Amino acid sequence: MAEQTATTTVEPDDWDSHWDAYSPMAAKNPAQAYRRRLALRLLSAGGTPARVLDIGSGQGDFLQSARRKWPRTELAGLEPSGSGIEETRQKVPGARLLQRDLLRDEPPPPELAGWATHAVCSEVLEHVDDDVRLMANARAFLSPRALTIVTVPGGRMSAFDRHIGHRRHYTPEALAATLRAAGYEVEWAARAGFPFLNLYRQVVIARGTSLVQDVATTDGGQPGLPARLAMAVFHPLLRATLTRSPWGTQIVAAARAGAAVADR
Repeated sequence: MAEQTATTTVEPDDWDSHWDAYSPMAAKNPAQAYRRRLALRLLSAGGTPARVLDIGSGQGDFLQSARRKWPRTELAGLEPSGSGIEETRQKVPGARLLQRDLLRDEPPPPELAGWATHAVCSEVLEHVDDDVRLMANARAFLSPRALTIVTVPGGRMSAFDRHIGHRRHYTPEALAATLRAAGYEVEWAARAGFPFLNLYRQVVIARGTSLVQDVATTDGGQPGLPARLAMAVFHPLLRATLTRSPWGTQIVAAARAGAAVADR
């Protein structure tokens, strides 16, 4: 497998605590909004998807955006956090939501087996110890040849990345190798986000451990003032960010689900 960058060892994630602490910040994060727009655009390349699965659906922001863009598309989410599932249920009524740890080798419920025609896995793989196993187990929920869009971070790891449990950052080659090992046919893997996502990442890195306090929610459920100011500045800038660029620090891939179970 191609070498991944900035690998580190951390304790297992507590996803309920994660979303309790960071849900307001994630919903307003301009980098997350950029990734949602990117994934929606890439999934729409062949027309409106029929059934979309969010692998690691968090607190439901991508599924909420997908519902607005494709009101007739069926939506589903897989998420290990019970609090994330409950928040998503409020944001996206009618979506099929399953609390599931994809690092466990469990078959999908019959109604979701081979269900999705399209899938997204955004900013998930860097958080888990076995990224190949997670993506291989996700394939049981996908129809053969389902288009799957994956995003992961590249470049240097910030203090905040380590704080929220990043195990590794990726190169396009490393992400492609992970997906192939999990049984996917990789159509392409590339860098994205130049120039303004790169600049946003530099601000995150420069803030160091201070960013942990910046994004800590107040009694009003909002990030602190420094974080709110930075997000307000970067929201419009990231709308002018390139989807594909050799200098981008966002890593993104498009792949097709294979029919056979990958060897692990």
